[in-house]
Amino acid sequence: MRVLLQTTIAADPDDWSIARFSLLKEFLASRRDGDGRPLYEVTARDRDPGPGPDAVLRSLDTSSFDQMWLFAVDVGNGLTPEDCDGIRRFHERGGGLMLTRDHMDLGSSLCGLDGWLGRAHHFHSRNEEPDEQRRCVDDTFTSSILWPNYHSGANGDYQEVRVVEPAHPVLRDPLSETGLLRYLPAHPHEGAVCSPGDDGGARAILQGTSRVSGNRFNLAVVSERSAEGGPVLAQSTFHHFCDFNWDVSKGSPSFVSEQPGDGMQRHPEALRSTQQYVQNAARWLGGKD
Repeated sequence: MRVLLQTTIAADPDDWSIARFSLLKEFLASRRDGDGRPLYEVTARDRDPGPGPDAVLRSLDTSSFDQMWLFAVDVGNGLTPEDCDGIRRFHERGGGLMLTRDHMDLGSSLCGLDGWLGRAHHFHSRNEEPDEQRRCVDDTFTSSILWPNYHSGANGDYQEVRVVEPAHPVLRDPLSETGLLRYLPAHPHEGAVCSPGDDGGARAILQGTSRVSGNRFNLAVVSERSAEGGPVLAQSTFHHFCDFNWDVSKGSPSFVSEQPGDGMQRHPEALRSTQQYVQNAARWLGGKD
């Protein structure tokens, strides 16, 4: 199965470029079947430099990729109309999509995607959360970042998650006491995802709890494979998959000011749980569940 890990910015050593998702790539590439053969062929890349469309994204539907994990790390201009059209056609031909972003307007280029793909993600100035009471600051520590910015904990720490029943296949964990996922990496200011009311096949499957306000918020929303297109997983923040959030010793861009935690290091079960989630997601996006 061919997996594309793709960002929406050109390579930049002081930003959230694809190099900062190396542990995710290594983990997926290390998965083997019962005969020891690799389960996934993983390609990791940043978008092409310059203002024009990306060579891969614009023709994603004609590629041999089975699924794409798109890390929208731009400030709103990371996808051209041609890129969005390529992603739409890829979805329509059955390709699996994991779409993720971060706080405020970070990754808001996702709004350029057609239909539910673009409406699942809410931002500060585009496609705001429908509940006006949620259009307020949650993370009160980093004053430069406005809503949505749900505070699930420090980078480098973990959060205990809440499974939304009925439990989805991507949340299974045979080594957990409950048989379901328990932990994901924490982040000081997560974004907002939801299932639009006019899409009957989409639903929230996983929630977090703010350590500041106590409010629950969606961590993951899914849309099942259908006649309209392949499966989709919308994730509240790319920090669930980032090197810095799996292992803070990997470092972060210079603009990250928050003090990191050490929970993932002290509690190895949290990283194992996260990797189980990644494995489940890749399997589900590939049509194996």
